Amino acid sequence: MQPEQLHRHYTGLTDAQVLESRKQHGENTLTQPAKESLWKAFFEKFTDPIILILLVALVLSIGVSCYEFFSGHGTVSVFFEPAGILIAVLLATVVGFLFELSANKKFEVLNKANDDTLVKVIRSGNICQISKKEVVTGDIVILDTGEEIPADGVLLETVSLQINESTLTGEPVIKKTIHPEDFDKDATYPSNHALKGTTVADGHGVMEVQTVGDATEYGKVYKGSQIDNSIETPLNKQLDKLANLITKASYAIAGLIIAGRLFVYFSGLEAFDWITFGSYLLNTVMIAVTLIVVAVPEGLPMSVTLSLALSMKRMLSTNNLVRKMHACETMGAATIICTDKTGTLTQNQMKIYQTDFYRLQDQTLADNETSLLIKEGISVNSTAYLDYSDPARIKALGNPTEGALLLWLHEQNINYLSLREEADIVEQLTFSTERKYMATIVRSPLLNRKILYVKGAPEIILGLSSVVPVAKEEILAQLLNYQNQAMRTLAFAYQIIEDDKEYIHKGKLHDANLTFLGIAAISDPVRAEVPEAVKTCLTAGIGVKIVTGDTPGTAKEIGRQIGLWQPDEPEYHHLTGAEFAAMSDSDLMNRILDLKILSRARPMDKQRLVQLLQQKEQVVAVTGDGTNDAPALNVAQVGLSMGDGTSVAKEASDITILDNSFNSISRAVMWGRSLYQNIQRFILFQMTINVAACLIVLTGAFLGTESPLTVTQMLWVNLIMDTFAALALASLPPNDKVMNDKPRKTTDHIINRAMTKSILGAGLAFVLLLFGLLQYFKHADITSLSAFGLTDFAQRYFDFSAGNGLSAYELSLFFTIFVMLQFWNMFNAKAFMTGKSAFAALGQCKGFLSIAFVIIVGQWIIVTIGGEMFNVTMLHPKDWAIIIGSTSIVLWIGEIRRLFN
Repeated sequence: MQPEQLHRHYTGLTDAQVLESRKQHGENTLTQPAKESLWKAFFEKFTDPIILILLVALVLSIGVSCYEFFSGHGTVSVFFEPAGILIAVLLATVVGFLFELSANKKFEVLNKANDDTLVKVIRSGNICQISKKEVVTGDIVILDTGEEIPADGVLLETVSLQINESTLTGEPVIKKTIHPEDFDKDATYPSNHALKGTTVADGHGVMEVQTVGDATEYGKVYKGSQIDNSIETPLNKQLDKLANLITKASYAIAGLIIAGRLFVYFSGLEAFDWITFGSYLLNTVMIAVTLIVVAVPEGLPMSVTLSLALSMKRMLSTNNLVRKMHACETMGAATIICTDKTGTLTQNQMKIYQTDFYRLQDQTLADNETSLLIKEGISVNSTAYLDYSDPARIKALGNPTEGALLLWLHEQNINYLSLREEADIVEQLTFSTERKYMATIVRSPLLNRKILYVKGAPEIILGLSSVVPVAKEEILAQLLNYQNQAMRTLAFAYQIIEDDKEYIHKGKLHDANLTFLGIAAISDPVRAEVPEAVKTCLTAGIGVKIVTGDTPGTAKEIGRQIGLWQPDEPEYHHLTGAEFAAMSDSDLMNRILDLKILSRARPMDKQRLVQLLQQKEQVVAVTGDGTNDAPALNVAQVGLSMGDGTSVAKEASDITILDNSFNSISRAVMWGRSLYQNIQRFILFQMTINVAACLIVLTGAFLGTESPLTVTQMLWVNLIMDTFAALALASLPPNDKVMNDKPRKTTDHIINRAMTKSILGAGLAFVLLLFGLLQYFKHADITSLSAFGLTDFAQRYFDFSAGNGLSAYELSLFFTIFVMLQFWNMFNAKAFMTGKSAFAALGQCKGFLSIAFVIIVGQWIIVTIGGEMFNVTMLHPKDWAIIIGSTSIVLWIGEIRRLFN
């Protein structure tokens, strides 16, 4: 049957019917989600819990500064602190916003779509071409090989029609028919239906459109992919806890200051005076507010943002295009990865697994002519082609199974096209699902004879062959072995034609005398790196679940090949889509953690699985490349789409894996875990500074002394230096050993027990040392640290008399010692949780060393030329050397502890 014979008795819709159908059922376009405005995206950055604390601190700081300025107690410099906090807020929010904006621009280039592709329809009895978006319900559409189906419809006629449904079900080739007796009862979608977004792999047919646009299966999936995902990320949950901790601790200490100072005031009171008391109370409140402001780590949001942004950039170099910044870290908290099969675990390209061609006893053929028969037969008896436009990834065009045979020839450096073009094709019978074979008669230039080549289903070809070189039982046993491995099989036969008989008659072989050549096993092979990557994930305590539209047998075989499904695996760990849909949520909640494979799954099954896993407190990452994966990609904490996936899948994802490699996914987990450790390290670093600063303010509040650290000095420490330190710690290379750990719990606090001990221990030690220095400087006129004596230091530690006050030089010494203590503590933070020396692999941490150098240079510049703005004066080179050397004891104490631990 020729293609043009298919549509002769169809008249299609009239122009009036087209307008009425469009009015009643709508256009064949998908409703695009409302694009979030840039302003809204920017202001969302201000919902970060630490940013909210900073905003409160900003308001309080402005209030204090206004009071000091307008009461005459301070100059315009009192506004430096609120200005610094405002800069910290803007930097943290703007950097995050700009990085995500940049990633989305890259993504838009990657993800262009087109609704203007032309399709053939019959209207008013005429065949015409219209764009996909003009198709309406009731249209008669002609389908040919290679074309994308524009809408959902019921098939009216089919000829050898095979459809690639991988975008919706994950299956590359589905046989379609209009004959009920040939329907596949286990098929995900009916055998006589064609669906929008799928493509015709082979054959042709005629379809009547039933649904268009949002009403199609593709449209339903697209709509599902737009459902708002309000799942809070693990890092946000933990930063919320940290924000609450900082808020409660700072308010508690502020309350303690007010209560304590009031107690001191009234305990020594002889006569009460409202004016004196009011002044004292206002001063007490100002100290309390100052402590609250000091307690907030202004550099923390900027540090987190910079770390995430730096990871976004570095992950791109490992083929992970991160669109949403939080996904960098959330991957490290993943406890479950739900992955589709086709295109993620497998190559989504059919390839020859093995060939079994038999030695022929044909006396008319020379020894080398058997191989010529095989090469020429595969080349000419095919309707597929190869696309050589990308030498690194040659693609098959047309039927994937036939394409696999051509790729096999290509791997042996055989040009199928020249063999096909040189042969004179006399007659050809294309493959059909009804007869299950293809036959071609050619005049062979290689053998100088007329030859009939046949390929098809092995049981059919065996039945047609009169000469079989080996026992049929041996062939059937081999076929069974391949089929048990979920492979497709093809058989080949030939006949040398010496007469003028008609061997192809009425669409079938007639009176042929075929010789059986052999069989080929064909599969969509597992990507080479997947088994090791899956093993890495399982070792890291991450569960892997295969969710596919493919058959149970194929899904289990792929699971076996990647090390997920064992030979003695209980069937309890597998469900089909129909079984899954029939079960209630409560029944599934008791089973989903043990589930390893969900086969014959529909798009919304995967989304439901993800949501149920999230109810079990799991952090779920979903991988996929098809439209069928989009709803699950959207609702997961992290959605990972493939670089060559559909536009709908990529739009719903957080990260796009540019090289389509599952190995890149396990690397993303490693990056995420390493990033989380780095975030913990600079929280350790920053909170140590803030604890020390708070204790200094608290001590001063009860001793009646002002803080020796000015507002601008604290801004340098809390904003600039901390940001540099965060960059230094974020630049540390990822650590492969994190993949030996189990995923952290979402209920864990970001400051763990070991961090708490370190923060409080180091903070208290720094305060005791700094308090002693203040006492020493207050009673000694220091012009050089070379005159420092431990005996004098000890004697003056508890001398609470007024003393001589602090000179500008002594304040500069104090400020520099404070900064250098934190500087050396940064090296301890680098080694935290590694069990190694801070000097380990230091040569590989060039970014860390560079930033450490910048911090020292920055401190020298501020002390040297900062002058009145920073309340400092230039230090002698000898004092610089003493400070750097003596404060390094912080590092050496840390090294000794790590050595013994």
